[in-house]
Amino acid sequence: MSTPLQVTARLRTPVTESDHIRGPVDAPVTLVQYGDFQCPYCGAAYPNLAELLRQRRDTVRLVYRHFPITNLHPYAERAAEVAEAAGRRDRFWEMHDWLYEHQDQLDPVHLSLGVEQVGLPPDEIGAEVDRNAYGDRVRHDFTGGIRSGVNGTPTLFIDGHRHEGGFDLPALLTAVDTTTP
Repeated sequence: MSTPLQVTARLRTPVTESDHIRGPVDAPVTLVQYGDFQCPYCGAAYPNLAELLRQRRDTVRLVYRHFPITNLHPYAERAAEVAEAAGRRDRFWEMHDWLYEHQDQLDPVHLSLGVEQVGLPPDEIGAEVDRNAYGDRVRHDFTGGIRSGVNGTPTLFIDGHRHEGGFDLPALLTAVDTTTP
């Protein structure tokens, strides 16, 4: 009897300067997250990823890519586009953090208030999102995720290999520490 073939998903879309990166650009470990701002599991992983970056600030960089699962999360795609609009104004990570810290407020009215709280022009960003100015970027991330075998959120890749462990802090620390050269 043969043993089953173990297939590990690999990141198919390389990290580039157009990605959203938090942490040192030259960090020895790259963690790519495919996330959905309305996903409760992504919301639960968010503080652990923040703490991982705090504890391993010199060794880990986080790359965030959009993977809105719109059939389950009706506000996820708009939230992703709002984050992109903020990113165009060099405020992606501030908006990213607000979105995860206010997951229960992603409807259009609260989202507009969140944009204002982050210090951005809500009417301007709302108009850009209404005309789908950032839809191509979100779809590009999503398509790259599909090509890399992403089928749910959050999905993490550590140095190009899909992370199959948990999203609690000890599991993330172990995964990063065993990857560090």
